[in-house]
Amino acid sequence: MKTFIIAEAGVNHNGSLAIARELVNVAVAARADAVKFQTFKTGNIVTRYAQKAEYQKEAASCNETQFDMIRKLELDVNEHKELFNYCKEKGITFLSTPFDLESIEFLNELGLEIFKVPSGEITNLPYLRKVGSLKKKVILSTGMADLGEIEDVLDVLIDVGTKREEMTVLHCNTEYSTPFEDVNLRAMLTIKEAFKVSVGYSDHTPGLEIPIAAAALGASVIEKHFTLDKDMDGPDHKSSLDPKELKLMVMAIRNIEKALGHGIKRPSPSELKNKCIARKSIVAARCIKAGECFAAENITTKRPGTGISAMEWDRVVGRKAIRDFKEDELIEL
Repeated sequence: MKTFIIAEAGVNHNGSLAIARELVNVAVAARADAVKFQTFKTGNIVTRYAQKAEYQKEAASCNETQFDMIRKLELDVNEHKELFNYCKEKGITFLSTPFDLESIEFLNELGLEIFKVPSGEITNLPYLRKVGSLKKKVILSTGMADLGEIEDVLDVLIDVGTKREEMTVLHCNTEYSTPFEDVNLRAMLTIKEAFKVSVGYSDHTPGLEIPIAAAALGASVIEKHFTLDKDMDGPDHKSSLDPKELKLMVMAIRNIEKALGHGIKRPSPSELKNKCIARKSIVAARCIKAGECFAAENITTKRPGTGISAMEWDRVVGRKAIRDFKEDELIEL
């Protein structure tokens, strides 16, 4: 199974189309499957008085409201269209998370085939009905949610027309950065077992280990934030991967995909040549005369494994030598 790797640019473009295009270039260079942005109208998603999250306060001015911070990170309609076409030109899937009803409609008109539902919208019934009614593929993040809430979301999406097999549920923790002890990666498997859906993981931990571990556990989708530079101004840069780290993560996940294999225990093509070198045959422990009986005193097991297998010991013991054997010579019957 190939893991669908989403390089999450989010709002790390800082409202600049030029930076957004460069983020696309980085995702392409890392060989991610998709690069994802965020689509919203600030006035549609947050009041003018809403406070920022703690991690956002640490990353930017404490004096500005969430409204002021988010407004600077919007991309307009034409910039979205340019990015969509630029991704198509570069051969990478363009994704963007809508945060309001107007943005859902716009992204659908733009041609998105996969809709990402963020953790914060999974209790937003009008939003969920709007996404589900499109009958497109849905990737659902479940940060801050319990199993009951996930079940409710899936029911809503299915009721309005989205098929279960078109949905992927991502385990997620929304704290930036997520403490390792709060990741609870096994919850991804709990979700898979409970709802019989494809599962994945959206990561906010520092470093590379956890998304790589999620891939090893069978995540079909991995999502990870990245940036051009962790020292840039903005709410998400410090908890994102830099270009080199993104490339390393993708490479590691691809190696894990290869290593997971088909599950049948049998010698691989690359190791077959080692059987005769590493395994042992029955050989003469000393000089043996023709007609002498083979016994523990005159035979032993040594490499190479090109003669009678050491597993045939009981069949050989008690048989008579058909000829003279020198010490270390492979026994023949």
